[in-house]
Amino acid sequence: MATRVSNKTAPGRDSKPLAVIALERLRNDIIQCKLPPGSKITEGALCDLYGFSKAPVRTALFKLSQEGLVRTVPRHGYVIAPITIKSVQDLFELRLVLEPALARMAVGKIDIDELKNLNVAPGSSKAEQAEMKFLAANRQFHLAIARASGNQKMLALMTQLLDDMAKLLHLGLFSSDWRAGSMLDVHRDQAQQHEDLIDAFTRGDPDSAADATRLHVEESRDLVMRALLSQGSLTVGRVALA
Repeated sequence: MATRVSNKTAPGRDSKPLAVIALERLRNDIIQCKLPPGSKITEGALCDLYGFSKAPVRTALFKLSQEGLVRTVPRHGYVIAPITIKSVQDLFELRLVLEPALARMAVGKIDIDELKNLNVAPGSSKAEQAEMKFLAANRQFHLAIARASGNQKMLALMTQLLDDMAKLLHLGLFSSDWRAGSMLDVHRDQAQQHEDLIDAFTRGDPDSAADATRLHVEESRDLVMRALLSQGSLTVGRVALA
């Protein structure tokens, strides 16, 4: 357990405000399901768990509630946003409408070298830091395409959509099956789908870019749904289906 710190910044040369550190810790633990979906939390319990004082925890919870990762329960604290089959279906349906259109619009405008640099294979390491690094790079990969479309409204929607899906993507890509070494092919397929999309952009082919994007979203949806329906975590509370 971390030592409780009451000053405004954490010690060290590259110190950050405690509210930022608390936000990063809580967000990462929610995405990785260390704080289980559907579980009840309170400021006091989080202070005890992480060793923070109440002010940074309260600030972090406020931001996380704005992001939709936690829900406020009046007079009872907070609930980690549950994962439901309906919410997963809704999010992927929206991606299937939005993202192929963004890819089509980005053809001829996208920075190919940037996409290549952001195309990190998800299973390059089993370290938790590598998992979060992949999710961050994956987010930037898809946002680079949305940004190149030139449509700011669609970019804002895509940004929110990817934030909403971070926990789902982590669940699908880094499940217990992955830690047991049985998802190497799945991870290679994910990386190859990005390669196919980059190839379509390189050739300047809008139809291929849209098709490659659609296939990637469908494969990601199936991956998440399999993880939700097959993992033993369904019976121990890591994932709340409703």
